[in-house]
Amino acid sequence: MGKRSGHHSTPKTVGASGGGGGHAYPFSYTVRKVANMTSDFLAMEASAGILLVIAAVIALIIANTPLYGIYDHILHGIYFRIGFDDLGGSFDHEIKKSLLHWINDGFMAIFFFLVGLEIKREVVTGELSSRARALLPAIAAIGGMAIPALFYYVVNIDTPENMAGWAIPAATDIAFALGVLALLGSRVPISLKILLTAIAIIDDLGAILIIAFFYTDNLAMEPLMFAAAALVGLFILNRTNIAFHKAPYIILGIILWVAVLKSGVHATLAGVATAFFIPVRDDDDPSVMPCKELEHTLHPWVAFGILPIFAFTNAGVPFKGMGFDSLFDPTTLGIILGLFLGKQLGIFSALFLAIKTGLSPKPEGATWLQLYGVSVLCGIGFTMSLFIGGLAFADIEHQASIRLGVLVGSVASAVVGYLILRASKPAKA
Repeated sequence: MGKRSGHHSTPKTVGASGGGGGHAYPFSYTVRKVANMTSDFLAMEASAGILLVIAAVIALIIANTPLYGIYDHILHGIYFRIGFDDLGGSFDHEIKKSLLHWINDGFMAIFFFLVGLEIKREVVTGELSSRARALLPAIAAIGGMAIPALFYYVVNIDTPENMAGWAIPAATDIAFALGVLALLGSRVPISLKILLTAIAIIDDLGAILIIAFFYTDNLAMEPLMFAAAALVGLFILNRTNIAFHKAPYIILGIILWVAVLKSGVHATLAGVATAFFIPVRDDDDPSVMPCKELEHTLHPWVAFGILPIFAFTNAGVPFKGMGFDSLFDPTTLGIILGLFLGKQLGIFSALFLAIKTGLSPKPEGATWLQLYGVSVLCGIGFTMSLFIGGLAFADIEHQASIRLGVLVGSVASAVVGYLILRASKPAKA
């Protein structure tokens, strides 16, 4: 074998014309390069939020082209079913829903299952595990839910038919918000990321309770009995420390999902309920941590699959017939003001009062301007706001107003919050 040269040489390849003098990267090298770039992108904290934006933009483009008819038909006109029935119709145990409903009731149940796992882990061992740690984000989250709802109520006080949407601006999209924060890198202290995560998690818990209590009706008692039996089974698994095997929890979780779906309660709550029974760790072997393992397994599927699919199928709004005056529709305006103004006022005022009165210490290394910037970022409602909007209103007119309001309010919060944090200076030592 000859000696390897001391300088880096570009691999030679034969040109398309058959000549041998050209220099180019081999195809295999290009494939590896693309694969590495893809891997690096997926490893970025901001990548999930970026994918959400891309999915929403593609949906908006399609919704405003001749392709909208196909897009709408696929989502609303194609039905899938699972279950059993007979030809006579005397035996009918099946679930038949449109593709959009399977995404919103099925895929989003997995998203809420992951949210439930995160909430439980944070409460048991994480940032919400003590009163001192949980108090500041809890106070901020309450302010961040109450004030946006108040904004929406005031704007729509003369249109009672719109009041069902009061909770739409009360939500925060944790993936989107953390994605924007990650773009700033070391410009912001780690304490702000922890604070934003904790606020968003408590915010998610509030959204779950809102869905359970305010967007559930026409209850069917027989499916609820099956749901109760599944919950008892999950409780027994948890109390008997069945931690090594996750399959029994998943099986009972699926049974619970079907029962809850048939009962009239929103099916996504089954995901949260199941998650709350997953053990954080094995009592006999603390190294076995089912909750954390499931989080690690599900996170990429949710962040890079389920949430972009949800965004793509729910963000497509045709702007035909809309003008600048559409922004002043009570539903749209209430959502925009709630997300952009209500969120920042509610969260920052709560943080300011809690810190100044001594209820909780100021996050380490954070300035007041940075705390304000994070408060603005919490106005990114997107996923949760669109989801609650879908529960609040079914008609296409309201859906168009909701999507416009959520998009404008969320984008404004993201841009302004990013600019504030980028302009902020680090705290003095």
